[in-house]
Amino acid sequence: MPSRDRPLVIVANRLPVSRVRGTEGPRWKRSPGGLVSALTPIVRRAGGAWVGWTGTTGKAPDPFEHDRIKHVCVPISRSQLQRFYYGFCNGTIWPLYHDAVRQPEYHRHWWRPYVSVNKRFATVTAESAPPDSRVWVHDYHLQLVPSLLRQMRPDLRIGFFLHIPLPPEELFGRLPWRRQILEGIMGADVVGFQTQRDAQNFLSLARRYTDARTEKSIVHLHGHSLQVSAFPISIDFERYDRMAEDPRVIERSKQLQQQVGQGRRIVLGVDRLDYTKGIDVRLRAFQELLARRRDFKRECVMVQLAVPSRERIQEYRELRSRIEEIVGQINGEFAEVGLIPVQYLHRELPFEELVALYRAAEVLLVTPLADGMNLVAKEYVAAHGDGSGVLVLSEFTGAASELQTALMVNPHDVNGLTEMIALALSLPKREVSRRMQRMREVVSRHTVYDWADSFLAALTD
Repeated sequence: MPSRDRPLVIVANRLPVSRVRGTEGPRWKRSPGGLVSALTPIVRRAGGAWVGWTGTTGKAPDPFEHDRIKHVCVPISRSQLQRFYYGFCNGTIWPLYHDAVRQPEYHRHWWRPYVSVNKRFATVTAESAPPDSRVWVHDYHLQLVPSLLRQMRPDLRIGFFLHIPLPPEELFGRLPWRRQILEGIMGADVVGFQTQRDAQNFLSLARRYTDARTEKSIVHLHGHSLQVSAFPISIDFERYDRMAEDPRVIERSKQLQQQVGQGRRIVLGVDRLDYTKGIDVRLRAFQELLARRRDFKRECVMVQLAVPSRERIQEYRELRSRIEEIVGQINGEFAEVGLIPVQYLHRELPFEELVALYRAAEVLLVTPLADGMNLVAKEYVAAHGDGSGVLVLSEFTGAASELQTALMVNPHDVNGLTEMIALALSLPKREVSRRMQRMREVVSRHTVYDWADSFLAALTD
């Protein structure tokens, strides 16, 4: 069977559907997001399957078909959820891979469930993948699956993609299970990262901490060879561009501008509520701007959308409290009756409302301390077909290497960020348009569908 005709099996921590209650009882509904939108048509066309967790603990449902895709469920127990997901994935890997912006924790009682869950994913995939399939494993939850799967099913063509950053040697080397993680990933035939820097980090780590040898972008280990490359992920550009031109969205964006006060410009932040996103530093910078120029509260308003995330974890609950405290401090110091400097939303917005907010915002602040790519930056660009809008972008995002006409900033530098917000609000319209048009050219030429096609083409070769 030619490689391009092989069935495709996606293996990810979560299934692309979630269970919702309807008028006729529970049903499966496709989850939102660019990754699901890009991959489901490919899986459907290839006649493969999607292997993942339902999001609930206990016995997993039997395999089922939804939207002409076979869904294969992996069971996770309550104790595994605590130690595998909240423990190793979010307490060890997440902070370490994001440049250790928080101190990672290394616990053996977290590592063992991580291994167990990865074995279960590999076993379920091995049992359900058709002969000679292509299998695409996703992200940091499942770094051991490629090697485990290769041992069980050598007929498979296996890819692995890491959606978050990969740290350099001096950080990754702290991980007690560094060799096991690396050799787990190296069971794949193609390993993809968001940036060329991350790909180079992997090659360096493979040479230092395993018995592998490398030739340019090829790694050789125990008679097996794999390709290592950068595949920058993107968005469904046309979906955002088209929605931004919808008359209802245009009208709603005008309403939002009026609601914050006639003539006041919106400085926007859109993030998951996560300590890697630098929301607290961003708020301090805006507070500093108001302290320096008190007239700015009449000229602009900061709208911060913080989408709830991992709220069962104490550190995330504390982060929410700290951010809400800062918002309260700023508004307490600078607000007047009918004039609120910071408007804070702790929830997820419907797609149309989010695009209207992007369109209404004159400035978007994307200032994570570390980020694999950051698709919010690209979504904002796609929503500004009229050439308006200024993107202030952290140097430490994968998107920074692509969106080079954004205003780049060191997110750790409060003074520098304060000055960059002021600059963003003062740029001439011609300069704003020039920068935005350059970024739109980049994002429109490389969509999430191009990303998926390029990775699968490499996996097919």
